[in-house]
Amino acid sequence: MVKINPYLNFNGNTEEAFNFYKSVFGGEFLAVHRFKDAPGSEEMKPADQEKIMHIALSIGGNILMGTDVMPPMSPATHGTGISISIDAESEAEASQVFENLSAGGEIAMPLEKMFWGALFGMLTDQYGIQWMVNYDGQKK
Repeated sequence: MVKINPYLNFNGNTEEAFNFYKSVFGGEFLAVHRFKDAPGSEEMKPADQEKIMHIALSIGGNILMGTDVMPPMSPATHGTGISISIDAESEAEASQVFENLSAGGEIAMPLEKMFWGALFGMLTDQYGIQWMVNYDGQKK
């Protein structure tokens, strides 16, 4: 079966964002590659050489990946086009993940029991990434 792993683009703060995500979800970095590791990087500014070319964080059976966008790529823009959905294994886990992800961010919909029976909430984290947190005890 095909597996889908989100790949996030940032404007120079990928390492900071991924350290935050690791603090929220745990997991291990499977890869951390800097632009200085690539052939031809000596042509780059020293500060750009330290930026993240590719990072991968294992979260459960999924991998969250990211990069710092560099010219000629367009700067990353975050908006309402996509959200990452988290399916928690318990109410306590849903509450903890929601609280931790929302720190410094903006809550769009508080984590509450919904008419369909699930505990659900939506937020945008401090890095502009949209998240949906869900716990559906009926399916467990």
